[in-house]
Amino acid sequence: MPFTFRNQPLKAFYMTGAICLLIFVRIPIWTIRYILPSGRPSRRWSLGRSLIVSSLHTLIDLMYSTALLQSPPLEKLAEEGTDSGFVWVEATPSLIAGDILEKAKQNGVEAVRTAGFWFGERGPDGMVGQRAKSDELVFYHLHGGAYVMGAAHPSNSANKTLWNGLLEHSKIARLFALEYRLSSAPPFPSRNPFPAALIEAIAGYRYLVHDVGFDPSNIIISGDSAGGNLAYALARYMSAKEYGHELPRPGAVLLLSPTVDWTDTHTGPESSMQRNTRTDFVHSIFTSRYTYNALRGNLPSSEIATNSWISPASLKLKDSDTRGIFEGFPRTLIVSGALEMTLDPMRTLRDRMVADMGGNAVRYMEVPESTHDFLIQGWHEPERTETLKEIGRWVEGL
Repeated sequence: MPFTFRNQPLKAFYMTGAICLLIFVRIPIWTIRYILPSGRPSRRWSLGRSLIVSSLHTLIDLMYSTALLQSPPLEKLAEEGTDSGFVWVEATPSLIAGDILEKAKQNGVEAVRTAGFWFGERGPDGMVGQRAKSDELVFYHLHGGAYVMGAAHPSNSANKTLWNGLLEHSKIARLFALEYRLSSAPPFPSRNPFPAALIEAIAGYRYLVHDVGFDPSNIIISGDSAGGNLAYALARYMSAKEYGHELPRPGAVLLLSPTVDWTDTHTGPESSMQRNTRTDFVHSIFTSRYTYNALRGNLPSSEIATNSWISPASLKLKDSDTRGIFEGFPRTLIVSGALEMTLDPMRTLRDRMVADMGGNAVRYMEVPESTHDFLIQGWHEPERTETLKEIGRWVEGL
């Protein structure tokens, strides 16, 4: 069971012991083991990268034994005001329809006011959220964290690393990041199951179009890890005609290491979940099944594997089940790391998108020697910068 040591004083004892074990035992042993390339998770990795990824694996295991990092309440974040780029985003219950509305009712999810952060260029008065220029492009970013942790605050080092890179290597001057509700499940209180995050992502899109004045064709919806899953779902909702909303579809979608199979249906000894275990750090996220339970809420136990909004690459879905869901989808770039545990599902997503959209509308980059969500890791060079430059060239071609 995850979070066995969540309560004090066991949490303090466990964390102290685990960190001491990491520093004084594991890292020295790994250092000896990784001196020769043949002993490293990947022969082409440096000693430093090998130690970092192995340590991240251990630290995430530690989090899933104790507690996850949570963002402060929105009211607390609002006190920072313009300094952090904070803005409120109003709820949009009128935009929720169809099967998403049905799932929301099943799970008792309602549209509520949320918030977001602007990053990059400000207005002449130093304020954020200035009206969009007629031809201005913007990244609308959805952060990762398995839907159960993480935050959009610009002080987060992973966010800053990614956002600085995206803006530096493209012609885009600013980025808007949504602070969507995180989900939780026992042993913690059950909160915000599917489709809570999607409902708020829809509100953020309306904010950019109506409140800030961006032409939808100039909005690039981006997301990393679980945020990539959410970015896909948002783009799908905005592109589908059956939901009756007045908002046009976005101009493009950027999916960075998107998590698109939450029940790990790509199994077997040759699967990426098995062969890339040593070169990635997300093992506990899947084996704990915490995200599975947090997203499910009151939905049937089979829902996460068979709901194409949540797991569009699940092998529990036949290709015929997903045929047509990408019709009308914006141009899309999928970035994956060749050494990710979730590589196989991303390949399945690519194939299903190409079947609906054609090869010209879908671009897939599989970056050699790269682990999960490597664009948020400042140490993951040269792959990080090379990929960001390629993303910039893709943006130029939109």
